[in-house]
Amino acid sequence: MEENSIKNILNTAKSEHTLTKPDIVNLLQNGGDALINAADSVRRKYIGDGVYIRALIEFSNYCTRTCYYCGLRAENNRVHRYRMSPEEIAANSYAAIEKGFKTIVLQSGEDCGFSVDEVCRVIERIKKKDVAVTLSLGEKSFEEYSRLKSAGADRYLLRIETANKELYKKYHPKMSFENRLRCLEDLRKLGYEVGTGSLIGLEGQTVEMIAEDVLFFKEIDADMLGIGVFIPHPDTPLGTAAAGDFNLTLRMIAICRLLLPDINIPATTAMETLKPEGRKLALSAGANVVMLNAAENVDYKKEYSIYPDKAGVNERLEESLSALEISLAKIGRKIIMSSGFRYNNRCG
Repeated sequence: MEENSIKNILNTAKSEHTLTKPDIVNLLQNGGDALINAADSVRRKYIGDGVYIRALIEFSNYCTRTCYYCGLRAENNRVHRYRMSPEEIAANSYAAIEKGFKTIVLQSGEDCGFSVDEVCRVIERIKKKDVAVTLSLGEKSFEEYSRLKSAGADRYLLRIETANKELYKKYHPKMSFENRLRCLEDLRKLGYEVGTGSLIGLEGQTVEMIAEDVLFFKEIDADMLGIGVFIPHPDTPLGTAAAGDFNLTLRMIAICRLLLPDINIPATTAMETLKPEGRKLALSAGANVVMLNAAENVDYKKEYSIYPDKAGVNERLEESLSALEISLAKIGRKIIMSSGFRYNNRCG
């Protein structure tokens, strides 16, 4: 594509925050440095140079689902399963809060052994510390989401992974694309900040499908987006598949920033795992959030193996925090100890 054409598309994206599907496809294929720089300038305009940090607690790796790409899938009998007690979850949360964290992210597989009532009680304990709580627990009923919201949950992350119905069905056996959409709609109705996202690099995924993901995120006005790159796990049906394209994932992050300028976009651990300094590159392409694993038991970090060789699993939270601060300084960014709601970005 001619340089002037790319420039015109980027000018439209920066000023109007909307693009056609063909234009998104062109940027995914040909965006290059100009795209990355445009996204970084929009991020700076709407959010500034601060990076929100979240304390991530992966409290259970039990999962009833059998997603083809995930190492936690129910049919993987090689993973050592664990489930934190409510007391452990609270203790890990309190330890992170004492270090200054203002958001606790509670994440698990779809674990039917952990009742909604138990999770609600944990949320209530954490909320006494005047922090934000983000949940990533999978698909629930409207009533369950409502109870979690009433207990104090502020955000919910439910990645759709692909907005293409057929591709979704291919990699999510015995799951319903329509139910996934219903969950996202319910979360919005209940007043959560709604997070979703894509997995880039699944076999059969095209740039046209990825462009449709972007348009879907724009349509539902997502508040936060986790854009991950596919990393094959040996104990899954996709164990021998090729890893996703890092640079394509980077361009996806940048386009999402251009079209949804004030949302929160994490620089995912998968990016750091696939490429050295991948997190820093994602932050330079429009991302503004980093989640640091706050589990004090290193074995838990290792066993929450969605994909292998995850970056940072051997670090203590203090080490991760210190390393992040140094890394951010190199690109003119800084840690912000704030709950980091999207409406703060809009006000800022």
